[in-house]
Amino acid sequence: MNLNEALDLLKNRGYKYTGKREDFLRYLTTENSYRTAKDLLEFMQKTDQNVSVDTVYRNLHLFTELGIVETTEMDGEKYFRVTCDSNQHHHHFICKSCGKTKEIHLCPMDRINKELNGFEIEDHKFEIYGKCPACV
Repeated sequence: MNLNEALDLLKNRGYKYTGKREDFLRYLTTENSYRTAKDLLEFMQKTDQNVSVDTVYRNLHLFTELGIVETTEMDGEKYFRVTCDSNQHHHHFICKSCGKTKEIHLCPMDRINKELNGFEIEDHKFEIYGKCPACV
């Protein structure tokens, strides 16, 4: 999702457009990686010292609820990234050092479904963690 799509989605769902929200989303859409709330707070405080942790978490929660942002958890901490543009089902490799992601278009559920005969699967998430070539 790009910045304009994210801002349009906010507007179409009846949420106020603010400069801070645009800055949050600009940061997330510029990065091709998962980032922590702390990363976002540090970025925002470069231009506005009054941005609070509560403001960051409140907006990240809203963006997640609206499907603008997706989350993962690594080492007990939540990470956020803008939702992928891809309409095709996929999963991610996530670099534990820099947070960069790479889409994986192979889905292990194709094989797992055979073992879960009779079970109703509602959703799944598959992520691979390691280091990208730049961080090795």
